[in-house]
Formats: sequence, C-alpha cells, structure tokens
Amino acid sequence: MLHGQVKLGFDGPFDLLTSIDATPSNSINVILRCNVTGNATLRILANYTLVVKHPTDIPKSDWVMQTQRVLVERKNENDLIMVDITTGMDEATALTLSYIELPPAVDYSVLIAAIILGFVYVLITFDLVHRTIAAIIGALAALAALAMLNERPSLDHIMEWIDFETLSLLFGMMILVAIFMETGFFDYVAIKCYKLSRGRVWVLIFILCLLAGVVSAFLDNVTTILLMVPVTIRLCEVMNLDPKYVLIAIVMFSNIGGTSTAVGDPPNVIIISNARFQAEGIDFATFTLHLFLGIIPVYIVGFILIRIMYMCKQLFNKEHPEIVELKHEIKIWRQTAQRVTPASREENTVKALLTQKVLTLENTLKKKLYNLNRQRPEDTNWQASLAELEGKYKIQDTWLLMKSGLVMMAVILLFFLHSFVPSLHLNLGWIAILGAIWLMVLADYKDLEMIMHRVEWSTLLFFAALFVLMEALHELGLLDWIGERTAELIQSVPEQNQLAVAIILILWVSAVASSFIDNIPFTTAMIPIIISLADDPNLNLPLRPLVWSLAFGACLGGNGTLIGASANVVCAGLAEQRGYGFSFVEFFKVGFPMMIVTTLVAMIYLLICHGVIGWDVPTNSTMPMFPSHSML
Repeated sequence: MLHGQVKLGFDGPFDLLTSIDATPSNSINVILRCNVTGNATLRILANYTLVVKHPTDIPKSDWVMQTQRVLVERKNENDLIMVDITTGMDEATALTLSYIELPPAVDYSVLIAAIILGFVYVLITFDLVHRTIAAIIGALAALAALAMLNERPSLDHIMEWIDFETLSLLFGMMILVAIFMETGFFDYVAIKCYKLSRGRVWVLIFILCLLAGVVSAFLDNVTTILLMVPVTIRLCEVMNLDPKYVLIAIVMFSNIGGTSTAVGDPPNVIIISNARFQAEGIDFATFTLHLFLGIIPVYIVGFILIRIMYMCKQLFNKEHPEIVELKHEIKIWRQTAQRVTPASREENTVKALLTQKVLTLENTLKKKLYNLNRQRPEDTNWQASLAELEGKYKIQDTWLLMKSGLVMMAVILLFFLHSFVPSLHLNLGWIAILGAIWLMVLADYKDLEMIMHRVEWSTLLFFAALFVLMEALHELGLLDWIGERTAELIQSVPEQNQLAVAIILILWVSAVASSFIDNIPFTTAMIPIIISLADDPNLNLPLRPLVWSLAFGACLGGNGTLIGASANVVCAGLAEQRGYGFSFVEFFKVGFPMMIVTTLVAMIYLLICHGVIGWDVPTNSTMPMFPSHSML
C-alpha cells in the first residue's frame, strides 16, 4: 500500500531540459493521480514533462534517469494510484517507470548527508586517517544511509557515478609525465626559469603563477598541474626554497586561470554544454568574454594577496642546499624501504639493502653537517649558482626527449581540438591513455613495473571514492536542498533588489559550497535551479548574469579547501610522492582567504557590469538592477 513519500524514477532517452523547452512533438507528459473510492473527483499528485532527445534510437547505456519525490496520501486503502502518460510524438519511444517507498526517516536525509560530509572533513582536517581512507569511509557511510532509506543502488549504478574520464586522464598523464621526467627536461626548464628570474624569488613565483593561469585557460587545470609540479619542485630545490607554499600558489592560480574560458575548468564545460544555455546565445566566445574580463582584476588582487600572506612564511630553507637535498633523499629512501613487504627471502634482502642505504646516507649527512659548520659561509651570487647548475643539470636522453616531446605535443593539441571539433570522437581520458600507450611503445620500456610505481594510485582511489560520496550525498538531497534554499531567499526579497541578491547569493553559495563539495555535481544540481529562477514570471530575472555568477562561484570556490578542486588533490598527491606533501590545514590557511577575496572581487565585477552598467540586462526590464541603500 503506497502511503507517505514515494520516489519516482523515469529512465529513458531524455534531455536534461526543463518543461519550458517542451513541445508536443518532443516531450512526454506524466501525471500521477489518485482515484478516490466512492468519489468521481481525481486528485493530481504530480505532473511532469520529460523532454525526449532526437533521434530517439539512443542506446540504453546513454539513457538518463530523472527522479522526483512525491507525497502520496491515501485516506482509504481502496483508493487507486494511477499513472497517465501522454505524448504528441510521432515515433515510438521506450521508457521505464520505477518507484521506491521512502520511510519516515527520509525527512532527515539532508541532515544525515550534512553529518556524513562533516565527519569526512573532520577526518581529513585533523589527519586522523589518510584522505583516501576518509573518502572511502564517507562513501560507505553515504551508501549505508541510502540503504536505510530503502534506496539501494546496484553496483553497476554506483560504478556509473565514477567519472572514469577524469580517472583515465589522470592515469594517462601520470604515465606521460613519469617517462618525460627521465629525459631531464624538467631540470632543464627549471634552470631556464631561474635564469629568467635572475635569482629573484618573487619574480620567479609570479612567472610560475602566470604560466599556470595562462595554460589552464586552454587546457584543463588537472593537466596543467601534472605538467608544472615536476618543474616547480626541481626549481625550488635549485633555489633552496620550500616547494610546499610555491605549489599551493601555483595550483590556486591554475584554478583562477581555468575560470577564464569555457574549457578551462569542468564546471564551465558543464555550463557551456547545456542546451538551454546554448539556446540563449551562451557560446564559447560569449562565455569567455564575460569571464575573462572578470578574471583580470581577480588575478591581480590574488597575486597581491599571496604576496602579503607569504610575507610571514618561511619560503627559504634555513639549511644549506646540500643538507636539504640529502635529508630529502634520506626521506625518500626510508619511504621506499617501508613500502617493501618482506614476504620472501628476496624481498627481505631488498628491504635490508634499502635500510642500509638509509644508514649510509645518515652517516654522510652527519659528516656534511660537521664540515659545513667548520667552513666559512661563501658569498655566492646568482650568476655563479647558475653556472654551477647549468653544468650539473643537462638533458640526459635526447632521443627520448624527442619522442616524449612529439607525443606530448600531439596529446596537448588533441586536448585543445577536443573543445572545438565535435567530430573528434575522443574524450580527454582516451586521448591521455592513447598518448601514454604510444609513448611506452616508442620509448621501448622493458620494465613496466618502474613506470607503474610512478602512478599516484592513492590519488586515483581518492577520486573514485569522492565521486561516489558526492553522488550519494546528491541522492540524499543535500545539493537540491542548497539550491532550493537559495531560490527561496531570492524570491523573498523585494522585486527591485532581486537581481543583485540573486547574483550575490548564487555566487557566494556556489563558492562556499564548492569549497567543501566537489564542484562538478554541485554545478549539475544548480543548473536546473538557475533555469527555474530565470523562467519564473514573478521574478523577471535575466538568465546570463545568473550563469556567470554560478561559473565564478563554482570555479573560484575550488581554492577554499584541499578537496575543493581536482587540481588541488592532484598537486598534493604529486608533492607527497616527492617528499614535499602539505596538509589540509596548511592549504586551508592560504586557500580559504584567497577564495574569500577573489570571490569578493568577482562579486564587485558582476554587480558593476550587470547592476550599474546593465550589461546582459533586457532593455524592457523595469527592475532596478542595483540594491537600494536600505537593503545594504
């Protein structure tokens, strides 16, 4: 007997559009009604319009599931619940309809989701467990909560939540970079950057941040970080800098630079791919124009802020470069020895040799410290250091460099063409995987194990668990709840202030939420909310300013915490692999103020453009775009 809340699922070749885009020839109308016993009246419980893709011969693997919650009240057990499905389409279309009875605890599903998310952040913030283990625990807890609410997704359905394109991209690029490192190219580039900066630290940091932002505007920021982290670490070692804070600065400016174009960050790709937005004239050029102009002041203010925040940071290593390098080498050898599991005689021998190597290096370190304490400090300038470094770090394998460079240029070219050539039926993951296979064949590597050891498996597993966690929280209704509360706040203010309030709320809610929730599912959940706000005749809000607010907030919010953006996690994993890892708290102390200030600059830009100037505001709108002083 159906009574209480029911979750309906419509599975078919549907388009992710709203009912405003529906016509009789491209939509299916579903009405859920209750036939009251002994009464001729019908009670309508729900009415949905599903837009169907054309052509409709879409494989079932590409079908879209749309779910709705309905409150079913039956006063008599003989009352009939009926479903009416009508359409004006000419061709036949298949769909499936499913329902799940939800227990009373479903009223607390959002609270449960918030508790699970908070618990995961406690584990990561205080380093109680490794972040990968924390994500796995959170994903399992969220799945357990779904099971408690009678929603038990199958293993196949859970696997669909994982973004394998992102995982493939990471895996392929990690292999490409691992082979590329064998050529000595990153050492060579580091020396050239040192020469260009003439040994001045802040000139060097500015060059690296600017390069990260520019490259991220055309490539995705994950690929940018995979390419820049090895160069940055090598360069910091050359200049006796602590790579930790330099890497944090680079990844933040990579996220800022990725905001400026339609292909630089995953949320922007999701926004620009929406059919409704495309119908409103939001194409690549329009999107890039609006965001690029706003990113320029954001970039300037961001660099000034990073300069101020780093004034109290110890960027230089206090010890001699030789001592720093030797300590780092000891740390890497010790980590390698700890990873060897003594399951056989040969493995016991390897572990003993590695331990002996650590002891030898520790004795060398003691001698170095003794000798350096007795020596007078040398007064060397950057030219002398450069001459020494140029003699020490050279290209080690020219043939491998040519092969790696050829493959890397081909992969980057395909990445760029992927966004502009629809007929290129390869996603980013496939391009990276094919590039990695091609380079391994050309390089003729006999020892595949050595390459596989360079892959950050813990980072890949973290992303897989994070995708499951975020989708499960979405199923629990957390993201929809955030979007609905935002819409209610906008509707509650006076009409003359609604556009300014909408811009401010969407921007800040997106920024703060994207700091703690992965911005990909959040952007997906917010798009229908924005479309419904723009379509509401009582609000009279233009669509474009709302879209720009969502894009700025979702992308800039990624700088708030370590897991706010995919590039942050990749950077932390690569740094940890090379012995320069940084914690959640260390990133938060720099990233969260950066997120607040850059979002504030973006808000001022949006209010000036769409409130004062009236850019993208319809001329027939009678609504004053800027809030009154009484409201502020």
